[in-house]
Amino acid sequence: MALPAIDPEAPEFTRRHVNLADARLGAEALVASDDFFAAKERMLNPEPAIFVPGKYDTNGKWMDGWESRRKRTSGHDWCIVRLARPGRLHGADLDTSHFTGNFPPAASIEGCCVPGGEPTEQTPWFSVLPPVNLGGNRHHYFPLGGDAVCTHVRVNLFPDGGLARLRLYGTPQFDATAVDADGLIDLASALNGGTIVATNNQHFGLATSLLLPGRGVNMGDGWETRRRREPGNDWCIVALARPGLIRAVEVDTCHFKGNYPDRCSLQATRVPGGTPESLVTQSMFWPVLLPEQKLEMDRQHFYDSQILPHDAVTHVRFNIFPDGGVSRLRLRGIPAP
Repeated sequence: MALPAIDPEAPEFTRRHVNLADARLGAEALVASDDFFAAKERMLNPEPAIFVPGKYDTNGKWMDGWESRRKRTSGHDWCIVRLARPGRLHGADLDTSHFTGNFPPAASIEGCCVPGGEPTEQTPWFSVLPPVNLGGNRHHYFPLGGDAVCTHVRVNLFPDGGLARLRLYGTPQFDATAVDADGLIDLASALNGGTIVATNNQHFGLATSLLLPGRGVNMGDGWETRRRREPGNDWCIVALARPGLIRAVEVDTCHFKGNYPDRCSLQATRVPGGTPESLVTQSMFWPVLLPEQKLEMDRQHFYDSQILPHDAVTHVRFNIFPDGGVSRLRLRGIPAP
């Protein structure tokens, strides 16, 4: 599985927030007006879109994305997607990779909130992204307001064409009832609303991968820094979904063998907020939550008794020594009242 490469031109919301339109996380394309040439489900694939020369199916050229037929009537094509979790949307990527003479000239996104159900003909929709112009074979990044909670979106193509990928970056609603059997909840999980505030380096893999559910599918599905050639260590800062007490920590180096960190540690504190730059400066002096621990390749490391006493915290600094790759970080605990 080839996971998305780091796009240096991508805006901050793609690195900080989780893609709630990711099929791997549970998003689903429910219904479309037309997907004659390419199935609607493909546009929710987390892998980068590919092009296969000479590959055809019974309807024509095989394309990696959602593609409708050429419209010969009035109106436009659309697709309704159930998001992986209800949440507020902060940014969109409408990706037309490999669609050149068959991309839609314009598109828009609408949202609705139907907790525990699906939209009907009577469901009211509101604008998430007004109509915007699109080009062929490129990413289109748009910041979104993030004011209203969405459970579903409706993507409109004007009038027809192909969309390789739909990515909607947002903050999921926190569900305090979604606890594990031991009464703990992963306060760092992206699907609970945990986010990466800052990191000093993510040359080979995004730090946001640390907060995804499940184990990494390969070495590209994790946070990996470049080889450090100077003193010091690499780090990232996690904003928890809710203030809480950390009771159990998991550091998973799945798939990282010749490039896993030698050691790791955690620092944590409770802060009301601040800019990423101010938090980076403060984080150097935060109290230790988990003292340095030796790591091994390609395995899950669990810590509980090693966690130092602390009050409820909002932010955690994850230190790796000196550099390397980590697949997942779990910070399981009890939300503060």
